[in-house]
Amino acid sequence: MRLFEFDWSQTFEHAVTLLVACVIALPVGWDREQAGRTPGLRTFPLVALSSCAYVLVGRVAFGSDPEAASRMLQGLMTGIGFIGGGAILKSSNRVHGTATAASVWTTGAIGASVAHNHLEIALILSLLTFTALRWLQVDGTERPDGELGS
Repeated sequence: MRLFEFDWSQTFEHAVTLLVACVIALPVGWDREQAGRTPGLRTFPLVALSSCAYVLVGRVAFGSDPEAASRMLQGLMTGIGFIGGGAILKSSNRVHGTATAASVWTTGAIGASVAHNHLEIALILSLLTFTALRWLQVDGTERPDGELGS
């Protein structure tokens, strides 16, 4: 028995998969960076990258066990939700950062989608998240509660 087995073909496949997850998350990170949000260009691709990596490791380690896959996704959702929660801030009567927090969570789903070979889901998530962040804003308009939109 060899201590470490190294399959170059699988290594290349995983490297491409991880790179794709990272690249698909870049538009979301770019938008948050441009908007001056704290989690920015580096954070979002890293969340997608790490989510993809954990799912890949889980698939290799646990094979096609649906219960193990479910636990893996549940753990990712919880952990990424915790990271996103750090982006939410409350000051006076105003809460901000919820869109950024939701984007962090979505970026984790991008990485998991890529790892499960569902590139179409990852691309749609990235496109819809970028679109929502970029064009569904109410900056400078007053809401019924008297607060300004953000």
